[in-house]
Amino acid sequence: MTGPRRIDTDFLALPRHSLADAALTAATQAGASYADLRIHAITTETVALRDGALETAVTDYEIGLAVRVIVDGTWGFASHAQLDTGAAADTARRAVRVARTLGRLNAERIELAPEPVYRDVFWASPFRVDPFTVPAADKIAVLEDYSERLLASDGVDHVSAAVHAAKEQTFYADTFGSAITQQRVRVLPSLEAVAVDPSAGTFQTMRTLAPPTARGWEAVAGDEVWDWTAELAELPSLLAEKVKAPGVVAGPTDLVIDPTNLWLTIHESIGHATEYDRAIGYEAAYAGTSFATPDKLGTMRYGSPVMNVTADRTVEHGLATIGFDDEGVAAQSWDLVRDGMFVGYQLDRVFAPRLGEPRSNGCSYADSAHHVPIQRMANVSLQPNPDDLSTDDLIARVSDGIYIVGDKSWSIDMQRYNFQFTGQRFFRIRDGRLDGQLRDVAYQATTTDFWGALEAVGGQSTWRLGGAFNCGKAQPGQVAAVSHGCPSALFRGINVLNTREESGR
Repeated sequence: MTGPRRIDTDFLALPRHSLADAALTAATQAGASYADLRIHAITTETVALRDGALETAVTDYEIGLAVRVIVDGTWGFASHAQLDTGAAADTARRAVRVARTLGRLNAERIELAPEPVYRDVFWASPFRVDPFTVPAADKIAVLEDYSERLLASDGVDHVSAAVHAAKEQTFYADTFGSAITQQRVRVLPSLEAVAVDPSAGTFQTMRTLAPPTARGWEAVAGDEVWDWTAELAELPSLLAEKVKAPGVVAGPTDLVIDPTNLWLTIHESIGHATEYDRAIGYEAAYAGTSFATPDKLGTMRYGSPVMNVTADRTVEHGLATIGFDDEGVAAQSWDLVRDGMFVGYQLDRVFAPRLGEPRSNGCSYADSAHHVPIQRMANVSLQPNPDDLSTDDLIARVSDGIYIVGDKSWSIDMQRYNFQFTGQRFFRIRDGRLDGQLRDVAYQATTTDFWGALEAVGGQSTWRLGGAFNCGKAQPGQVAAVSHGCPSALFRGINVLNTREESGR
């Protein structure tokens, strides 16, 4: 828990408690058995360059208040952009009217799992340099410098450079008595180099591996958090090698997958699959429901015995890390897969009682004051080996295979079961050593076959947090940022495709 000094003074100066008093009093007087108020401010910025020239520099700011109520077992929701007590009270009464209108259609009475009361508490994510205090000219200068380093190399024809930043501030209060003020900051830097072959009419790309992170500008400028100097120096030669690399031979292949690639497979095949609302068919947007239905909980083998996956809202610098979720539930860590067995779901305060759990594990989030909170993903991570196996140790176990680095495209079916993933960099493994790059690689499997083929995971020294700013869910659509940690991992006999051959070229 942090003090208010870590949260911007302009947000702390808002009349948070008087708005809460007005909204919660109006809601209960209008007949609500429960109500909560959320003030949500979000600032986002995108700076993007193409070949060192500025293309985009945009900053957006949104603030508003939202009120949720329960009336006779039915949710009601309303929001407003104006932050005054009159608007807060009117919004609460409007939420009650919505609940009464929807009551005739409600087939399941809302029950909230209990949670301790948190009175006037504060939480803020750790960062050193607030990206929104850095002048735009300085941000552009950093991206120009990085772009010029790449463009100065032979074989690099084009470079795209961008940084996305977000600051999210919330105040939550409910009729139980909780009042919670929070702030978190995140950044996503990225550079992509392009090599063009005009004679063949083809091109190859390679992107930096720096992940999005809940840090400040220190993750973008300089080498304090990410070694930009080393990666930008290495990337042109890797791209040149990729241009000349042979295509992969399709077929069952042993894979060593780097955390910079594996995080996305975890996100799609475990993170979304263990969302309880998907598992019971309540949520079906953005690639459907889930094969991991409640009848399989505690009985289904999700993967091999070395597979241990946790959901964690507390991991340092995680994009989904928070002090409390949007229902006032304190952040937690829990198991989803233990020794290869499916043992847990991600839950909010409504779904926990439906599963028979005594408490939510804190997975409620809304991306705006004008969206209702829904069940969203925690930081879902594959745990490392207690023995500190290195990536080289895993590669040494492979006589003929591929080492995959960096994420790219992906596809998964409506049950989170059949999938296909590509990557940024592919290195052939011969007799336990890397032996040049390959091209046109995709790997394909079902979720349980893939994780069942997991033979070994690397140790703590190989564990890294990857993630995404733009995980989509729900209708109307909402976007959330989430991290996924994992070590390097060895998989046996995974089906590999040649993407060029698959496309008919």
